[in-house]
Amino acid sequence: MIKLRLKRYGKKREVSYRIVAMNSSDRRDGRPLEELGFYNPRTDETRLNVPAIVKRLKDGAQPTETVRSILRKANVFEQVSA
Repeated sequence: MIKLRLKRYGKKREVSYRIVAMNSSDRRDGRPLEELGFYNPRTDETRLNVPAIVKRLKDGAQPTETVRSILRKANVFEQVSA
């Protein structure tokens, strides 16, 4: 199953994340199928590739709870149902 989840990168105590599409059985920092966005929890900065995320969600990808809340804040689910 394809999951939309966070991939950690950055230095210790200066972490940021990439939102990626991966197989659910792959390890957290493994090679993703596709990189879909960026999230920095320290500055609350978010950059999303919305068309690619909508395509993945329509194909049946399941977001994790954290990614789901990020996408909900960006109103991405409204574009999926439209």
